[in-house]
Amino acid sequence: MFRVEDSGRKSMGSLGISEIYDKSSFNEMEFEFDPSAPPPFRLAEIRNAIPKHCWVKDPFRSLSYVVRDVVFVATLIVIAIHLDSWLFYPVYWAIQGTMFWAIFVLGHDCGHGSFSDSQLLNNVVGHILHSAILVPYHGWRISHKTHHQNHGNVETDESWVPMPEKLYNKVGYSTKFLRYKIPFPLLAYPVYLMKRSPGKSGSHFNPYSDLFQPHERKYVVTSTLCWTVMAALLVYLCTAFGSLQMFKIYGAPYLIFVMWLDFVTYLHHHGYEKKLPWYRGKEWSYLRGGLTTVDRDYGLFNNIHHDIGTHVIHHLFPQIPHYHLREATKAAKPVLGKYYREPKKSGPIPFHLVKDLTRSMKQDHYVSDSGEIVFYQTDPHIFRSAPKDE
Repeated sequence: MFRVEDSGRKSMGSLGISEIYDKSSFNEMEFEFDPSAPPPFRLAEIRNAIPKHCWVKDPFRSLSYVVRDVVFVATLIVIAIHLDSWLFYPVYWAIQGTMFWAIFVLGHDCGHGSFSDSQLLNNVVGHILHSAILVPYHGWRISHKTHHQNHGNVETDESWVPMPEKLYNKVGYSTKFLRYKIPFPLLAYPVYLMKRSPGKSGSHFNPYSDLFQPHERKYVVTSTLCWTVMAALLVYLCTAFGSLQMFKIYGAPYLIFVMWLDFVTYLHHHGYEKKLPWYRGKEWSYLRGGLTTVDRDYGLFNNIHHDIGTHVIHHLFPQIPHYHLREATKAAKPVLGKYYREPKKSGPIPFHLVKDLTRSMKQDHYVSDSGEIVFYQTDPHIFRSAPKDE
């Protein structure tokens, strides 16, 4: 669990017993926590530390959050249409885009089954919420489940997976530019839905995609049809009220929502102050992979987007409703010890996370092709010049 750094001083074996326990000698030894070391606890110990009521799903409470968010979204639309002012629209876009993101999180809870114990209720609410913001509910639900089941695994994870060095060297300059040059990574989600990440193939809309098993195809067809209905409705509204009006009311908030989604999901797995491990082969386990996730504090947005920043416990136990995540995390921290990284406290607006994002985009480019425990490496020449063949 800990590394002992030796900076040219006597080795432990050459010290006498009195010297080992001498305070001055002991203080010279630097103990550094190794986040890649197998944890001294099991998943069951974390689970047992969490109060039983934290696992209880209250459908009425979950639905109350849906009502809260939908009423707020509808109210914002009415105000924006009534004022129809370019002075108000930028404020509207920021607030409404954030609310779209909050609605996504509730649909995400439906996908995990943490919304209620009723699969029917989860699927109905999930389809309504996700289709409204152009997310294919089942298609994304299944790929996100794959992400949770394989978190931290270079070979089988699904979300923001690091590229092995050979693949990184193979992809073109434009791919690297779009993946690592802000703001383009913050607009990646629609592309990911269509074609996934570099090195992977398939679409979240195609029931025959590599993402899905044969028994899941009927679910994907359903969510793709719901998505298509919403897309057709938007096209109709554009013809009825004009494309510019629809961009002001729906299009711009949708882009803000996409930026929130990419910003949050990236930072839950990247950008910590010290490098965190990724795994392959026998070194990977569900627990070790989950412990590489990072909690984040989003200031006043924590409650708005349903505490999605409380991410470590969510990744290990996605069945816990979002309104119990903070209490569950507090109960689990004594077991997790240094494997839990306390999030940096935010002001009302989480500006500090922008620095974490930009630093990670500059440093975290690829991982080694070999080794079962790997860390991100940096390409110092990533944007120096484009290849001649591009």
